[in-house]
Amino acid sequence: MNHEQGRTRTAAHDRAERTTEPTAGPGEPGARRAAPLRVLRVLRATARPEPWKRGPVLTALALLLGLLLLLHAQVPNAGWHLGSLVENLLPWFGLFVPLLLAAALWRRSAAAVLALLLPVATWLNLFGGLLTDKSRPGGDLTVAEQNVNADNPDPDATARHLAGSGADLLALVELTPQAAGAYERGLAAAYPYHVVLGTVGLWSRLPLGEAEPIDVMNYGPLAERAPAARDLAENRALRTTVTTARGPLTVYVAHLGSVRVTPATGFWTASRDIGVQALGRSLAADRSERVLLLGDLNGTLDDRALAGLTAGMRSAQDTAGDGFGFTYPASFPMVRIDQILLRGVTVTYSRVLPDDGSDHLPVAAGVRW
Repeated sequence: MNHEQGRTRTAAHDRAERTTEPTAGPGEPGARRAAPLRVLRVLRATARPEPWKRGPVLTALALLLGLLLLLHAQVPNAGWHLGSLVENLLPWFGLFVPLLLAAALWRRSAAAVLALLLPVATWLNLFGGLLTDKSRPGGDLTVAEQNVNADNPDPDATARHLAGSGADLLALVELTPQAAGAYERGLAAAYPYHVVLGTVGLWSRLPLGEAEPIDVMNYGPLAERAPAARDLAENRALRTTVTTARGPLTVYVAHLGSVRVTPATGFWTASRDIGVQALGRSLAADRSERVLLLGDLNGTLDDRALAGLTAGMRSAQDTAGDGFGFTYPASFPMVRIDQILLRGVTVTYSRVLPDDGSDHLPVAAGVRW
């Protein structure tokens, strides 16, 4: 190696040493200088045009997700009832945010990361209030509701669990003639008063007034031509009053028609929607000072189809719950279709009770006035 080559290598080595960042511990001056340098490099990287051009598909998907959450009420509901289907599953669309974020970071797409601010902000605006515990201690009455499942393999065990729930009022739906006796026997000691009309019933520690059926399956023009005498075994809703030390409390118990998702009909809700109209009409005409609605409505309160039913009523879970309060299916709850709605009373807490053998989880709430 000649002298010229040696001088060249020495100069290159000196330049490398001058441009190498000094290594230092977290609390040393070198570390404090290195942090701003790293931030500066990130800012310089994002200022280049390349990160903003990457991931156009991811950016579009993030914006579409945000618009779906923001404008879910505009999703068409004609035909396949896609609007109602989307709204019943609306909270779960938030799961796409971390997936899209991971993909955006992998692609190093600044545009996609920025676009995700829309769905994040919209989701938090819709559901952020449900993530905090709004419950308070106390309450004049504890009320509970459960769809006990017509195919429940052990109604006696379910009845024992419910008897120990501590509820003062217990509404059960999807009762069958075969299982009704098991609930009457299992709940008799805890609840001296009860009424069963068709497939719905109410058990109470306090005296009950006369119960009247509400036809939620034959509402509209066809119902006017139906025979006057109907088989009560098919009844799915009732109205009664509870006598309390602080005045009467009107209670509705309801199990609205089932919904189905099929390739031919999409999200089929015809039977349920008929019940919403019938029950909504009864609630609107009811002049009672204090009203509770306990039941399986086969829809979440985000579903636009339930707007006529929920008008003037408040959700116990939204007002005084902690979390989403999903109830169905019991093995992996994904939606809250079992509801406690109220007006004229204050709710102090709302919770989902443990699995007791049904395919729906029971729900409970404390109320006072």
